[in-house]
Amino acid sequence: MTQNHRISLKEKMRRENALLYGMNIYSGSSPVVEIAGSYDLDFLFIDTEHTALGIDERLERLVLSSKVAGVDALIRVSGVVEAEIRKVLEFGATGVIIPRVDNADQMKRIIQASKFPGQGRRGGDSSVRSASYGAPGFDWKTYCQSENDRTVIVPMAESYEFFENIDEILDVDGIDAVHFGPADYSLSRNLPIDYKMRHPEVREKLALLISKCRPRGIRVMVPCFPPDQEQAAELAAMGCDMLLIGSDIYWMNAAGKNVESIRADLDRLRA
Repeated sequence: MTQNHRISLKEKMRRENALLYGMNIYSGSSPVVEIAGSYDLDFLFIDTEHTALGIDERLERLVLSSKVAGVDALIRVSGVVEAEIRKVLEFGATGVIIPRVDNADQMKRIIQASKFPGQGRRGGDSSVRSASYGAPGFDWKTYCQSENDRTVIVPMAESYEFFENIDEILDVDGIDAVHFGPADYSLSRNLPIDYKMRHPEVREKLALLISKCRPRGIRVMVPCFPPDQEQAAELAAMGCDMLLIGSDIYWMNAAGKNVESIRADLDRLRA
């Protein structure tokens, strides 16, 4: 299937009982993005919140690399920042992930920034990639509608405030998925951090999120850690349907541990 005819992330998310797989990208490496795409992942979660990446030419190269690789790129911006949300979408990214959404007012601002009139108040310019740089055939009505249709909006549930306001947040029209952040949720409640989400309160909040999202047709994205079959099966059985199977940093550390193991074995043999 050529990239021009591949199934978009939005289309995949609309399929009943779809289980989608992604990976976190922290390093800012274009080859890593292209390699990840070659493994038929459904999406990439490219982070600017906790990395040196900004909303600049380097990030734009990663978005272009994702297009070369035929994998959809979701960009985590630094927060509810209108200019960042708009620029990421104008780069041609499939969508945005917004950290620390605590209330419905923030969620409304996100939709206003990411959707054109009809759904929001996104500012526009035809001299950008998402508008094909105003090339022949461009018209504003078609562009605005297609952008509203294609873009994926993912707030993060990573604080106790989110869950205090969960119904009001999820009732804001335009949410495609919610990413549950177990580490920051635990920090917000001063709980021990465990990405396996074994703490009863953390597991309860994830179950609550799933129960609230499912009837609204909203997907639930979670980190799958450790990124193995057992953990993935457990999360899928709970109702999570967008699984992040590790990150470029995780897999680099795994390779380093493999080198340590090989060194230790050879040192024993040579002793």
